[in-house]
Amino acid sequence: MLNGRYRKARVLFGLSDIALTALAFWAAYQTRVWLPLEHEFYLLFPTRILLLGFAMLSWLLVGLWLQVYDRLDSGAPPVILRDTFRQCGYGAISLIIFEFTLRLDLSRPFLALIAVYSWILLCLFRLTAGSLVGVVRREFGGPHFVMIVGLGPRARKMGEQLERSAQYGIRLVGFLAEGPHLDMTPAHIRLSAEYNVFPVQALKQILRRQVVDEVVFAVDSNRLAELEDAFLLCDEEGVRTRVAVDFFPHVNSKVHLDQLGATPLLTFSAAPHDEIRLLIKRATDIVLASAAIVALLPFMILIALLVRLTSHGPAIFRQERCGLNGRKFTFYKFRSMCYDAETLKPALQHLSQRSTAFKIPNDPRLTPVGRYLRKFSIDEWPQLWNILRGDMSLVGPRPAVPDEVEQYKQWQRRRLRMRPGLTCLWALAGRDQLDFESWMRMDMQYIDNWSLSLDWKILLLTIPRVITGHGAS
Repeated sequence: MLNGRYRKARVLFGLSDIALTALAFWAAYQTRVWLPLEHEFYLLFPTRILLLGFAMLSWLLVGLWLQVYDRLDSGAPPVILRDTFRQCGYGAISLIIFEFTLRLDLSRPFLALIAVYSWILLCLFRLTAGSLVGVVRREFGGPHFVMIVGLGPRARKMGEQLERSAQYGIRLVGFLAEGPHLDMTPAHIRLSAEYNVFPVQALKQILRRQVVDEVVFAVDSNRLAELEDAFLLCDEEGVRTRVAVDFFPHVNSKVHLDQLGATPLLTFSAAPHDEIRLLIKRATDIVLASAAIVALLPFMILIALLVRLTSHGPAIFRQERCGLNGRKFTFYKFRSMCYDAETLKPALQHLSQRSTAFKIPNDPRLTPVGRYLRKFSIDEWPQLWNILRGDMSLVGPRPAVPDEVEQYKQWQRRRLRMRPGLTCLWALAGRDQLDFESWMRMDMQYIDNWSLSLDWKILLLTIPRVITGHGAS
């Protein structure tokens, strides 16, 4: 219930950004036209509409990318000012790139005015957004009345959470007692406020005499079957029911309901499961990997020739790696080590800085060319083919060799539940300088917080790291 209302608030902020960016664009245009500068300024109507549409889209996408809308509802003024400044700055940069691409030759004061006006307008709105969102919730969302079945600690905890959600329009109506000893139940339960307690048998009369939007069952799992009549009553009345499933010992999983034929399935997923977003991620991988292969193909041919001419052995190194859910696949990269590097590995094992993943600083097996390829991640370019095949993604945990996976601790094996990638959060935090434990935890952080905007953020921030060779060894 809360997630739906929280999404409404995010939609409100997104729509306000579009409207305020359009207003800032209009104000900047009018100001620049009135300014008595050396060159007169005028844009044809189609060009003006094109720029306006791009500006509104850019500001919205940058806001999603920076996760600005996740913090606006309860953000402190310094956070709002900082996030808005970053959003307007990145938006202005994208507008400059767009102008350069289309060779529009816009007025620099005009572009600066858009950034300044949008920052002022967005800050003014966002600093007062708490009260405005409250008004919108009251006027358009209306209060949402909820009853809880159960009187135990689980029910009380649920009641406290609903009380804390009052700002989202959630209203706790009361509690319904269930069990064999109803004559011993209290008449009221005291949380932040006092709530009446009714027998669950009175649910039919309650639904007819007062508004109840939802009934939440917060009871022990062994009591659910005995409440079948209450479930059926709510179903016949059209009242939404929810079951608190915190009695299942899942720590990392997100819960969703699925269906197989006519059988409902309560699903626990400890990795991203949204098929639509995962499909978009896969489509993005195919488009970007295809474009990268076409753009880099001449350079890849030259690098392959350079590797063959400077050291004995094939240009492409092949190795078995573990992919999604442990699937084995052939992993490709430009060979950066001597031909018998795998044969020499046991003799160098004692020099490894990591107990699980084999890593040696200034690895003696690296060729002179290979050291350069490693530093700037050029040796990873052939993995674009792995991405096209579906073995890997642009962003995800790095694919591990089977021997390493065998040494994983139980909690580390969850990283196999995401398609492996070229880059991930660890690439932004030091690449080869990270210890194995930190590397694994950052992969878990990525899996638990995955979104399409996070993927784009990682991709864009990885590019300067790779170009400068930062963190590579």
